[in-house]
Amino acid sequence: MNIKRVQNHFVDHLLADPEQENFTRQVTKGCFSFVKPVAPSAPELIAVSPEMLDMLGITEDEAKSEEFLQIFSGQLTSPESKPYAMNYAGHQFGHWAGQLGDGRAINLFEIERDDEFWTVQLKGSGPTPYSRSADGFAVLRSSIREYLCSEAMYHLGIPTSRALSLVKTGDSVLRDMMYDGNPEMEQGAIVCRMAPSFLRFGSYELWAARQDHEILRKLTDYTIDHFFPEVARGPKGQYDYLNFFNIVCDRTLDTIVHWQRVGFVHGVMNTDNMSILGLTIDYGPYGWIDDYNPEWTPNTTDRQNRRYRFGNQPSIGLWNLVRLANALYPLIGQTEGLQKTLSSYQKRFQQKYLQMMREKLGLEKKEEGDSKLVADLEAALQLQETDMTIFFRQLSDIQLKATSEDSFIHLINESLYNREELKDENRKVWQKWWIQYHNRLQREETSSEARKANMDGTNPKYVLRNYMAQEAIDLAEKGDYALIDRFQEMLKKPYEEQPENEKYFAKRPDWAKDKVGCSMLSCSS
Repeated sequence: MNIKRVQNHFVDHLLADPEQENFTRQVTKGCFSFVKPVAPSAPELIAVSPEMLDMLGITEDEAKSEEFLQIFSGQLTSPESKPYAMNYAGHQFGHWAGQLGDGRAINLFEIERDDEFWTVQLKGSGPTPYSRSADGFAVLRSSIREYLCSEAMYHLGIPTSRALSLVKTGDSVLRDMMYDGNPEMEQGAIVCRMAPSFLRFGSYELWAARQDHEILRKLTDYTIDHFFPEVARGPKGQYDYLNFFNIVCDRTLDTIVHWQRVGFVHGVMNTDNMSILGLTIDYGPYGWIDDYNPEWTPNTTDRQNRRYRFGNQPSIGLWNLVRLANALYPLIGQTEGLQKTLSSYQKRFQQKYLQMMREKLGLEKKEEGDSKLVADLEAALQLQETDMTIFFRQLSDIQLKATSEDSFIHLINESLYNREELKDENRKVWQKWWIQYHNRLQREETSSEARKANMDGTNPKYVLRNYMAQEAIDLAEKGDYALIDRFQEMLKKPYEEQPENEKYFAKRPDWAKDKVGCSMLSCSS
């Protein structure tokens, strides 16, 4: 197997930790530490992405080789590779946590192919200097969730890291999944994940907090020169850094709007989990909302305060950007530009969110009353437990029969979780909204058929519902990986009909409402 054009830009351009030994510590003078993965005892390849193989120039036959398994399980380090773990800090649940770093992720190398640049990283491959009190490994359940979700998000059109492979290590890992004092041994696993870069807001916060402005400047310059072609290369001034921050804000905002579009909840939007490139990264206790509930969070750690609930994600995005602005301030030296960008965030979000909702509703024209139409819809969706994915997907069919109120009420009943007729008082609310929507459609110039096509390209039919991921996990823990393969293929075409997968276009089953792994998850993985 020949992986061509292996590079090590990050380690070649930035300051390394001078300490060569792998032990937990504060790393005060390095953006990264060299560290090698721990070789698993009996690795087994259980899933691989053909698309990402192609990105690396690896054939499917080569992916079946022992060499592939050795490299992407951490047993073998390729000669060109300089494995390392990144150093960064972060705010966790609103509080400054200080140095964090890659506690269980090791970057193998970078590769450039067909104008695509990728950092290749193993997650769950052993301890690093940043592991703190943890062991650096990952378990099968969380690795399956990350592998499936990162690929599903890409095909939904959402900026994200990608997944190349999923390996079961053959080793056991001790985890207290619910943090309730009942740890158990679980099967270990490693995900090979890929992104242009895994730099995050906390990468810059670390050096600002330490007042090491020289490293802060070098890291920011490296980031701009390699990943932000919109900003001038070469020597930087305050306006270049401000332009960089503006772009990061826009990308972050766009990604969060996408999350709201499909009902995705990240679950742990700490600044150390926020990509500087605006990608969705670090798939921990994430989840898709089933019923439309802005208060829902999948994270047991966040159960009390619900800081990272679905409806709060846009505000948390802004909160995190304020922390990034504070970190970059030493390079910019003035607050006016930063404040202007941050002050406009809410207005820009509302504009982009409203446009996204117009697209979900099949509206091409912009009218002043659209904000009220959307607000009334969101209020109605919360009257009774109403499945978000089913409602919006079926709405494209109902709008073809724009004069049929009965068809619309049938849609509402089909989307309800309590499996009973729509309550009379709620039916009146829905009837009122339907009249607004019906009248609004009459002022559109697009045909109903074209509108349906546009709506179906915005509202997915298939998402990785929490119970589906848990079903795949339950089987995989018994050695059956069929559902991983099936979901991987199904989620490549989330906007298509796929009659063979119609059973997965369904509401959350009753058994999954309160089941661990389906309703709430922990950060333990």
